[in-house]
Amino acid sequence: MSTRWLDAEELATWVRLVAVTELLPSTLDQQLRRDASLTHFEYLVLAMLSEDPGHTLQMSALAQRTNATLPRLSHVVRRLEDRGFVDRTRNSTDARATNAHLTEAGLAHLVDSAPGHVEIVREKIFDVLTPEQVTQLGAITTALLDALDPEGRMTGHTIGSHRPSSKE
Repeated sequence: MSTRWLDAEELATWVRLVAVTELLPSTLDQQLRRDASLTHFEYLVLAMLSEDPGHTLQMSALAQRTNATLPRLSHVVRRLEDRGFVDRTRNSTDARATNAHLTEAGLAHLVDSAPGHVEIVREKIFDVLTPEQVTQLGAITTALLDALDPEGRMTGHTIGSHRPSSKE
C-alpha cells in the first residue's frame, strides 16, 4: 500500500488546522479561568447539564455529550461538586448508575459566565469570518465530525457557547 502524501496546499491547511486546534482551547480556557474560575471543560459540563430540562444527566450520558472518559468526568464533577455547582445522586431506576445534577448555584454561575465566554467565541471565531465562511465552517465541521464521531455523540449538542437554559 502506498502512502498518499499531502500536497503543498493540503499540508499548509493541515498545519493551520492543527494550530487552531491547539490555540483555541487555551484561549477559551484562559478567558474562563480569568473571568469565571472555570476551565473550558468545567464550563462544558455545566452547559450540557443546563440543556437537560431537569438539569440532570446520567454520568455516562454526560460523558458522551462532553466527549470525555468516565474517570476524567468523575474527577471534574467532583471538583464542581466541591464548589456547590453540581450534586451527584444514585439513579432511581438503575442503582449502578449515578446522576449529575446542576444546582441553582451552578446554574447561576453558568449564567454569569456565559456572556464573557460567548464574547471570546464571537471575537476569535465568528467576527473574523464572513457569513459565507460561517456557513462553510458549519459544513466543514459537520463533515469532520461525521468522520471523527460516526456514532454522533457530539452531533446535535451545543458546546456551551449559547444562552444557558434556566428552565427547571
